[in-house]
Amino acid sequence: MSARRIFARPARFAAIAPYVWMMLFFLVPFGFVLKISLSQTAIAQPPYEPVFDLTAGWTAIRAAFAALSVDNFRLLASDDLYVFAYLRSLTVAVTATALLLLIGYPIAYGMARLPKRWQAVAMVLVIVPFWTSFLIRIYAWINILQHDGLLNRILLALHLVGEPVVWLSTDTAMYIGIVYSYLPFMILPLYATLAKMEPALEEAASDLGAPPWQVFWLVTFPLSLPGVGAGVLLCFIPVVGEFVIPDLLAGSDSLMIGQTLWLEFFTNKDWPVASAVAIVLLVVLLLPLLSYERLQRRQLEER
Repeated sequence: MSARRIFARPARFAAIAPYVWMMLFFLVPFGFVLKISLSQTAIAQPPYEPVFDLTAGWTAIRAAFAALSVDNFRLLASDDLYVFAYLRSLTVAVTATALLLLIGYPIAYGMARLPKRWQAVAMVLVIVPFWTSFLIRIYAWINILQHDGLLNRILLALHLVGEPVVWLSTDTAMYIGIVYSYLPFMILPLYATLAKMEPALEEAASDLGAPPWQVFWLVTFPLSLPGVGAGVLLCFIPVVGEFVIPDLLAGSDSLMIGQTLWLEFFTNKDWPVASAVAIVLLVVLLLPLLSYERLQRRQLEER
């Protein structure tokens, strides 16, 4: 038996494995959620109807399909609560992602310019927060930002404020928590891109008379756009559906879509509406992914 035949079957299975994974852990659960989103709320177990009973015969299954409707999606479009929740989530995600890019890019740029022996140390320092539980880190920020917390003590000691500042239950506290929690997701892809960049390109631009700022904007930044896109997606997508940080650090004046989803599912026990919220959220998050994929394909074609 030739070596090609020996390795052909494992290679074929390796190529099929991602599609099987997506089918089992994405498409199948998505189908269940989509079906529930087209159902109606019921005081029963499960709390929606119709419920497909494969043993009831084809007639009953067709009747169950006929009972499905898009009323829950109409409710999302007509109720200001859900519309504002989506808009607030997108606004918070865009603002937080912009802050993460503004903070993360200089850090990644500095890491890529360090000597090789120090880059690994810088990488470990970026990853260190992941060694602690996410919830513990957020609760630590509650202690830091509370009325007599560490932050107010430092500000008072430096005479920067005359009295303790209210941080908790504000959007400022929420943005602090989001930026702190997601900063490594922005730094790592940026660093990976900047570290692979050829220094000779920047040196050539400098030799041709370009000032440092022009070298950055015309050479460094365009070449780092793949890392920028990856970092933006890694931060923007989870921030849109973020639940823990807004719930613990932000005020309750306006809810993000993650909090709305939690309330509908666990408090109101309205599984169909909660499923419809999740479906719309998934569609909204697919748009930047498809845009990024199209941009990547266009860049490959230009090369």
